[in-house]
Amino acid sequence: MDTLTYLKKKSAEIRLNLLEMIYQAKSGHTGGALSSVDILTVLYYAVMNITPDNPKNPSRDRFVMSKGHSVEGVYNILADKGFFDKSELRNFSKFKSRLIGHPSVKVPGIELNTGALGHGLSCSVGMALAAKKYVKEVRVYCLMGDGEQAEGSVWEAGMAASNYKLDNLTAVIDRNYLQISGNTEDVMRLDSLTDKWKAFGWEVMEVDGHNIEQLLEVLEKPRIPDKPTILIAKTTKGKGVTYMEDMAKWHHGVPTEEQYKQAVDEIKKYIRELDDHE
Repeated sequence: MDTLTYLKKKSAEIRLNLLEMIYQAKSGHTGGALSSVDILTVLYYAVMNITPDNPKNPSRDRFVMSKGHSVEGVYNILADKGFFDKSELRNFSKFKSRLIGHPSVKVPGIELNTGALGHGLSCSVGMALAAKKYVKEVRVYCLMGDGEQAEGSVWEAGMAASNYKLDNLTAVIDRNYLQISGNTEDVMRLDSLTDKWKAFGWEVMEVDGHNIEQLLEVLEKPRIPDKPTILIAKTTKGKGVTYMEDMAKWHHGVPTEEQYKQAVDEIKKYIRELDDHE
């Protein structure tokens, strides 16, 4: 199986697994988890230097899920890669489970507790600064939501990253144009994000956040010396499940039994199509 097909299939499998986890828990941020899966898949399975064998290796790359409410994809990927047993996914959001609804450092592979939006990039800047000083080969990756761009701390971090020439820092914005209260451009107009981030001194690239080949190409490109990089990844909330796509109500929606079965059927059909084209 070639790399692109492997990543596409893995991404679909993660979608299936996170939907099952949310359905069983009757809790989760379904739409944003689905919109970010392709980005996470490329980072974890093809780009980042991480291993469950030594999760605290000082030379590891760091990943911060700043849009922490969409943690479901991260948990499933970490379990799939062996950071903890997959059976633990059944405890998601249950009493006394360490797999809570936002990233927790109690979970192997999680670098930072997140959930309060706007904090992830600031902490990523600190990690990148430390890496510059102590372990130069380390790269830091931070995934933010687009609604999160209304937080002032994001822009303070953006200024700092540029000021300190953090070319070991890559941020990604999951640009699906939807947040819990509706379209981002109605809630707090953000565009042009490209122009804003360029003005803050970042190398900015726009990318299709569901195009595995494009994501892989851009994330593996050599970085511009002395400049942090940000990818504005155009995505679709609820990607992969027809009735969820581009619907704000699925920000925090949980499918019924009938809806869950429909979603599973759609994704499994896509996986079969990938298998047929191998």
